[in-house]
Amino acid sequence: MQALPVSALVAFVKSVLEANDALWDLWIVGEVSNYSRSRLGHRYFTLKDENAVIACVLFRNDMPDAELRNGERVFAHGRVTVFEGRGQLQFICDFVRPEGVGLEAARLEELRRRLEREGLFDASRKRRPPRFPRRIGVVTSPTGAAIRDIERVLRHRWPLAELVLAPAFVQGDRAVPNLLAALQDLAGVEGLDVAIVARGGGATEDLAAFNDERIARAIYAFPVPVVTGLGHERDQTIADLVADVTAPTPSAAVERCTPDVREVWATIARLERAMRSDAAQIIARDLRAVRHAADRLRARAPRLEALASAVAHRARDLREQIQERCARERSAVEAAAARLEAMDPRAVLRRGYAVVERVDGRRRPVTSVRHVRGGDRLTVSVSDGAFWAEVR
Repeated sequence: MQALPVSALVAFVKSVLEANDALWDLWIVGEVSNYSRSRLGHRYFTLKDENAVIACVLFRNDMPDAELRNGERVFAHGRVTVFEGRGQLQFICDFVRPEGVGLEAARLEELRRRLEREGLFDASRKRRPPRFPRRIGVVTSPTGAAIRDIERVLRHRWPLAELVLAPAFVQGDRAVPNLLAALQDLAGVEGLDVAIVARGGGATEDLAAFNDERIARAIYAFPVPVVTGLGHERDQTIADLVADVTAPTPSAAVERCTPDVREVWATIARLERAMRSDAAQIIARDLRAVRHAADRLRARAPRLEALASAVAHRARDLREQIQERCARERSAVEAAAARLEAMDPRAVLRRGYAVVERVDGRRRPVTSVRHVRGGDRLTVSVSDGAFWAEVR
């Protein structure tokens, strides 16, 4: 066997270590010793426990303000390699925190810092939801309080929108894959204007799924604006930081992405008054101009009474035409208002009708007795709320 140069051996060992993906994303815990800081700002130290020690380096571009103390126990995140100049095993750190903060808190802060460096939280990439959404997607539990709050607020605030539910677990071991599948399904819905990711309040650990890196990247890549309404006002997750709009609760999330129908009606009324006022001013201005021209003609050419009469006749015609046009525009506004009123589903419900929907993962309207069978659970929506029913 041919003898290897030391450098070749060390390089080979380094290549073997760095080819192992498991050694590129590690958390270790130990006691700091031999801490020093170079003129360039790099931090060198060792981490040790009762049985072993490993050399570590924290470069100046990673956590530039971090300072360590000998004897301090810390969590460190990074990767394993070999420092070829000494043939020494080395841990390249990119994040360090005292052990007292807890491993989960340290992991969450490391993820937040890393995603922030990648630009996932940049305000410049945040998208505004459309002013008048027609189709709103919701990712949440189909049986939780969040979906009921969202439906209630949407029914009163902007009933013209269609709600598309993508059901998912929002806590527990199955929450992350469920949420990812729901987001993927919702991304394929045609005509979707905005998406809401929501869940009700709970303990901090109940929101763990929304601190998962995979969820953050799925929200970042979602094709339409995403609004989050997670937990209570005091809670903030990684998903909130990535989302285009953040709301403190599911109900507030609906308010952040929809207009208030009452304000829309007030705007229509205000525009109608403004149009009438502008039309009256235009008529008055044109009449003054016509009268002034007629007066000038009479003063300069007294014999042109016939021309003055024609001008007066034309003025009457112009006034009538303007009035007719105003009447047509007013009729168009009234017709549009009537159509909007006719589209309001609450008007139908107030006349005694109801909306009956099947509850089987996706809410589907029941339009025929052939669509139901014994034992089916239904939701019956009336003018002031909704209730469950079962087919007997």
